[in-house]
Amino acid sequence: MRSLRLASLATLRAFRPTRRQLIGIGVAILVPSAWLLARGPAGPDNSLVARVKRGPFAVTVTTSGELRARQFVQITAPAGAQQAGAWQMKIQSIVPEGTIVKQGDVVAELDRSTLANKFDEVRLALQKAEAQYEQAMLDSTLTLSTARENIRTMELALEEKRLAKEQAVYEAPTVRRQAEIDYERAERALTQARSDYQTKTEQAKAKMREVGADLQRQRNLLKVVQDVMTGFTIRAPAPGMVIYVKEWNGRKRTAGSQVNAWEPGVATLPDLTQMESVTYVNEIDVRKLAVGQPVTLTLDADPTKHLTGTVASVANVGEQRPNADAKVFEVKVTVQGSDTTLRPGMTTGNAIETLKLNVALYVPLEAVSSAGGIPFVYHQDGGRIVKQEVITGPMNDDEVVIIRGLEENDRVLLTPPPDHDRIALTRLPASVRDSLPVAGGDTAPRGGNVAVPPPVR
Repeated sequence: MRSLRLASLATLRAFRPTRRQLIGIGVAILVPSAWLLARGPAGPDNSLVARVKRGPFAVTVTTSGELRARQFVQITAPAGAQQAGAWQMKIQSIVPEGTIVKQGDVVAELDRSTLANKFDEVRLALQKAEAQYEQAMLDSTLTLSTARENIRTMELALEEKRLAKEQAVYEAPTVRRQAEIDYERAERALTQARSDYQTKTEQAKAKMREVGADLQRQRNLLKVVQDVMTGFTIRAPAPGMVIYVKEWNGRKRTAGSQVNAWEPGVATLPDLTQMESVTYVNEIDVRKLAVGQPVTLTLDADPTKHLTGTVASVANVGEQRPNADAKVFEVKVTVQGSDTTLRPGMTTGNAIETLKLNVALYVPLEAVSSAGGIPFVYHQDGGRIVKQEVITGPMNDDEVVIIRGLEENDRVLLTPPPDHDRIALTRLPASVRDSLPVAGGDTAPRGGNVAVPPPVR
């Protein structure tokens, strides 16, 4: 055992480091440690870092729409239904939607029971009017016949008085005078009878016009009711494909639905060569839209098909749609070209391009934060993190344009670092902030190609 201890001590004395060796070991340990301390905390995970990109930038508003024909022939309930007293009419039967019909083919049948009572009522009124007309005609004939007979009797009486007057020439003066008076009285009575006859004739004509007008009115009303009832068999006014009409609540009019004099549409025959997509945009995005903006359309029925179009109109007044909490504005998109596979009622996806920049710097939306109304990003500059103020421009659903504060390929964090509350905000120079108006979010110009100024830090 003693011999082993002596051997160990001899070994330690043989490998004892010198002063120079100790200094070298200390330097080897301190230099890497100092480098690690100067480097700072470890950089963020690469999955939470994005680079500033330069390239084309577009802002689109994506909505769901429905195809319909820009021009169509409307199939309606018969005209004159209101005059016939048919305010509400029920569709008894209608051909299936999508049926190809020729001009004159039966499209729908309306329930005639709504006019059955009206038809009977008008027919009885017509019979009564005819009876009144006939009675008035008989009364007038009898009255005028009696008046004519009285006039004839008076004429004979006047002739007798004339003869008596002539014979009284040789009589006493009093007898002669009496004969003259009798003759004058008979003459005046005849004149009055003739005048009364003219009056009675005018009265008879007026009475006949009155009952005749009522008779004609009942005849016309009966004809209207008959025509309307005949029109309850609705026929196609032109060839085409039958498409049901939608009511105010979005439901289609089918068998059992009601039509009225104010909304007489039953179905339509659309022109399939001229189509448009009708969509509704919320009040936040509608201010981005303008007539003439390009639109890319897709079909839910065929996602591989892509169509092009342009915004044709944007409603000035919003409306409350069924099952919608906020007001929306109707937007019509004209589909360019024609496609035989397009059908009214197909659901479309409309990507409306509201802004297009040829060249712009942009980052993901998640990279931009805001404090006190000042937008900023966490910029990874080498081994340190800088809280850098930026000036933003237009944005879309995923990215936002950076006008000032960053350069291409700069690295920005998508989430704040752990010590973000201890990092001071680096502001842009006042001259840079004042020289360029801030474009907040989606307030960029509509459409066209917009040049973005080069980035400045």
